[in-house]
Amino acid sequence: MTITRRNLNIGASTIALGTMLGAGRSRAQAFPSQDLHFLCGFAAGSGADIIVRFFAEKMRPLVGRNIIVDNKPGALGSIATEFVARSKPDGHTIQVAGASSLAANMHLFKNPGVDVGKTIQVAATISQATMMLAVRPDAPWKDVAELTAAMKQKGEKASYGFATPIAKTIGAMYREKAGLQSVDVPYRTGADFLNDLASGNIDYAIADNIQAMGQARAGRMKLLAVGSIARMQAAAEIPTFAEYGYPIDIRTWWGAMVPIATPKPVVEQLNDWFSQVVASEDARKFLNDVASDPWVSKPDAAQAYFLQQIKDWGDYVKIAKIEPQG
Repeated sequence: MTITRRNLNIGASTIALGTMLGAGRSRAQAFPSQDLHFLCGFAAGSGADIIVRFFAEKMRPLVGRNIIVDNKPGALGSIATEFVARSKPDGHTIQVAGASSLAANMHLFKNPGVDVGKTIQVAATISQATMMLAVRPDAPWKDVAELTAAMKQKGEKASYGFATPIAKTIGAMYREKAGLQSVDVPYRTGADFLNDLASGNIDYAIADNIQAMGQARAGRMKLLAVGSIARMQAAAEIPTFAEYGYPIDIRTWWGAMVPIATPKPVVEQLNDWFSQVVASEDARKFLNDVASDPWVSKPDAAQAYFLQQIKDWGDYVKIAKIEPQG
């Protein structure tokens, strides 16, 4: 065979192309190049911490690396969010958290630390849940219609308890849509209003899904409605506010967040791993136990929803008349 300049050029181009493709594969295979860190914005042993550690444990076999859970509590999770937003955008530092809370925090603090809409990318969604309207187990009201009628009669003497901004917002929306005058009574934690609810010092409460379902199963609460527009799969027996004419749709949802500049292939890989775990039977059972529905979504759709949530929470805090913290 006669070797010509053209043959040499083609051969060189082929080698160069192969080198480029090989380098691309190497870069794609380089993630993860070290252990992953899952950031939790609440203390070890908290409900949030239990969820984060569950997903860390289930993802380890897929990742092939250790996954370390770092707890950075404070400011409703904002301290962990700021840490992740300022971390190296390589996919190794991930905040596993309630993305709805991250969106709300933009309006709950005068200085939220970072603009999550510009600094955070939702790599994967995990679950959806909502708050629940609860009354004491021996309350005379069997549904929202009866409770509403009774609260209208009580006027300004009616009251409800809440322990989080999201719960306060759902309570305020119900009050506004139903034409009630109920006084909202803040508590430090959901556990703190249990005695007042049981004794009748408050008429009803807006409780988070984990607490509400746990207390209801133990016979210490009666649940009348969920704060999502459609019934939750994990609590299909509980009607929505909308079924009684009060359309409310505030869902709490969990996701995995990374810095906005994280490369798309890395984000997609994280999405695939989280989605595999969420789709597993173990995760379905785990989420069902905490009254949450599994939710798998692609990064672009998840990010669009996140950005819309940030806008929505600007309206919600006005409805609930929540003053931003310093």
